This record gives sequence, structure tokens and C-alpha cells, in this order.
Amino acid sequence: MGIVLNQSAKNIAVTYLGFGIGAVNALFLYTSFLGKTNYGIVAFLLSAGNVMMPLMAFGVHSTLIRFYAKYKDELERERFMSFMLLMPLLLIIPISIIAFFGYDLIISLLPAKNELAEPYLWLIPIIGLFMGYFEIFYAWVKVHMKSVFGNFISEVFVRVITTGLLFMVYFKMIEITTFIYGITLAYGFQMLAMMGYAVYLKKPKFHFVLPENTKEIFNYSFFIILSGSVAVFLLDLDKLMIPYYTGPEQVAVYSVGIFIATVIAVPSRAMLQIIYPITAKLMSENKMQELDVLYKKSAINLQVFGGLILVGIFLNINQMYLVIPDDYSGGLMAVFLIGIAKFYDVILGNNNAILLNTKYYRMVLLFGVVLVLMMVGLNMFLIPLYGITGSALATLISVVFYNTIKLLFIVKKMDLFPFGPTTLKSFGIIAVILAVFYFWEFPFEPLINIILKSILITIAYVYLNYRFKISTDINELVDGLWKKYVR
Repeated sequence: MGIVLNQSAKNIAVTYLGFGIGAVNALFLYTSFLGKTNYGIVAFLLSAGNVMMPLMAFGVHSTLIRFYAKYKDELERERFMSFMLLMPLLLIIPISIIAFFGYDLIISLLPAKNELAEPYLWLIPIIGLFMGYFEIFYAWVKVHMKSVFGNFISEVFVRVITTGLLFMVYFKMIEITTFIYGITLAYGFQMLAMMGYAVYLKKPKFHFVLPENTKEIFNYSFFIILSGSVAVFLLDLDKLMIPYYTGPEQVAVYSVGIFIATVIAVPSRAMLQIIYPITAKLMSENKMQELDVLYKKSAINLQVFGGLILVGIFLNINQMYLVIPDDYSGGLMAVFLIGIAKFYDVILGNNNAILLNTKYYRMVLLFGVVLVLMMVGLNMFLIPLYGITGSALATLISVVFYNTIKLLFIVKKMDLFPFGPTTLKSFGIIAVILAVFYFWEFPFEPLINIILKSILITIAYVYLNYRFKISTDINELVDGLWKKYVR
């Protein structure tokens, strides 16, 4: 776990920097400078672009990671990488033609409650294209075990540009239309920056010769398009369905709640950037014992990190909503429901990476189809009853069902299990922290309350995890930091 912890620590630092900037944007600047309606339109466009990303990428970002380690000859790798860069054009070109000639039909399908987004719909495939090729070049970097700079581009780059654009709106230097075009260009710059770093790291040498296993690559990529779409639907389907029943302003309220809850997954996002290619390599070499160790360590390490964020959010959430400008407290219950869903995702470690690199990877598609149908049905039923809280509940139910099926499948087919003897102890520590600090509030301003309470929660949480040796990796990390900076 040496390289994992080393790059994970750097990735976590970079990801939190990005989320810090994102928090300022999402919780203060968007809410103050744009208002709920315009914020909702932006959130809708970005979610729709993210939904299109797997199509535009043709699944290449996952295919590249899965097959790269299998090529031992440099010439074969160069042919494979060339093919990976060109293959998405097989979908990008026809999608662009359909979007161009079928634009009026697409417009006619837009619900009346979301008609304000109509002038910007043509940007959705462009945003999806930028996101797709960014992921391809990011995967290019990951297979060379270099994830930190790519993570910086992914987490920080666009958010910094967004901050600048939001202030330009505030000072009336640009209008909302220019802001939306600027956000689109920011994703274009992000793609170019990632491309530049990928080429710097390993300059491509184009060979217009198909790899020997082209059929296998196509089959897997097509599967990734479908399964990747399922994963994106899991993240963004709710934001696309809410306008059909409410309006864009409710998407803004929901987006604030989702952003807060998503912070729980930050350690997972950071660590899995490096764990995914390692998992693919171990499985290609059939090192199942090492994989089992990695599975258990990733699960408990992410449970500890994710648990700290979860208790921090749940115990400070009321004060957080007092700090946010305007009234966005309608998303309070969504924070709890989505937070639990994200935590369940986190504690399964590299569960997805294992399943996607086995001969059973097609089962993910079957599970995913069930998931999408369940999400659509639950959202259609629960949003009219409970609004955005209903959408969050639909997501929680779907995530628990989806992840549990995948977990049981891996346990049965591969005899791998992510949980160990300290898993229950970790849950116990989380429960104790929640019980002790839930009713504890300082009589100060909300921001001061959050800072003081967070410091106490962190000290108590870290001490209990260290004392009961929940994770040997984290204990070693704490010992190393103590010797370096305290002694």
C-alpha cells in the first residue's frame, strides 16, 4: 500500500483543495451571485453533459486501464493507445450529426418548467465531449501510475475558473449567458491541460493498425458505455428529473445539499485514482491473495476517512445552512440521505474496480439496468410526494440495492470480502462520536461553532481510531507524521 498511501495522501490534499474552492463556489458565490433559477440551469446543463460523457468517451477511459497492462510489447502498446484516442470518433461524429439535425425535436421534448434552459441545450454534447476526452487523457496518465497532477486538473482547474467567472458576474462584467459559455470553455481548457500533461508524460506514436484483440476491446468499450452511463445516471439522474416535477430553482437547492454530502466521498475519489490501475494489474497477473489484501485495506482505510467526514457533516449541518446565503435549508434531509448513500459506496473499497476487471464484468450492466429502472420509478413516485427529499430517498434506496448486489456477487464468485475484524469497531466509533456531539452546540456565531466543534470531533475521532488500531496503515501514517512534525 506504499504507493497507494503516498499518492492517495497527495490526491486527498489536492481533492480537498478543489472541494474547498468548490464549497465557496457552490455554497456562497453561486447562491449569492446567480440566484436559484440561474444556478439551477447551470447545474442542469453540467449534469446533462456528465450524462453524455460515457457516450462521447466510448468507454475508452476504462478500457485503456483494463487492457494496457496486458500488452508487454512497446509496439503493441503504441498501437493500442493510438486506437484508444481515435475510437471515440465512431460515436462522436454520428451523435454530432443527430444533435445538429434533430435539435428542434430535442427542444420540443423539454418540459415547460425547464424552458429557461432551452437556449443552452446545444452546449450539452460539447460539455460531454470535453469531459469525455478529459477522462481518456486522465486514464492515459493513470496507467503510468501518475495521478496527482491529473487530479489537480480534475478537481481544482475548472473550479478556479468558475470562481473568476462568478466574480465577473457579480461585478457586472459579464451576463449569465456569457457565464454559461465561459463554464463550457473551462471544461475545454481542462481537457487541453490534461492532454498536454499526458503527451508530456508519454508522447503518442500513431499507428493506423488495429490491435490484435480489437473485437474484445470493442465489446468491453460498448459495455463500459452502458455501465458508465448507469454510474453517471446514479449521480445525475435526480438532477435531470427534478425539473420535470418542480422547477430549476429546486435543482439549485438540491445541488447545494448534494455538494455537501459528496464531500464524504472525497477520500474515496482520491485513493481510487491509484487503486484502480493497481487492481487491474493484480488481476491480469492473477495475484488474488494480494488483491484480497488490497480489497480489505482499501475498504477499512476509506471507512475511517469517510467516517470522519460523515460525522463532521452530520454534526455541523444545521450550522452550515445558517452560513449559506439565502434559504437553501430545503435540502437538509437530502444531505443525510445522500450522505448515507455515499458512505455505503465508500466502505466497499475497490469493489467496482474488481468487478470491472473480471470475466463477470457484463453482470454490472445487468445490475445497472435494474438500478436505472428502479431509480426512474422511485423518482417518479417519490418526487411528487416529497420533492427533492423524495429524490434523495430514491437515490439512497437504489444505491443500497445496487451496491449490495455487487458485493454479494463478488463474495460468491470470487471469494473476496472487503470487511475485516475492525470494521464493526469503526462503526462503533462513528456511532459514539455522533451520540456524544449531536446535542453539543457552542453559543457563538455559526462559523465559529463549526470550526470549534470540528476540531473537537477530529481529535476524538482520530484518537479512538488510533487507540483501537482500526487501520494499521493509518496508524503508521499518524506515527510518521508525529515523529516528523512533533518530536
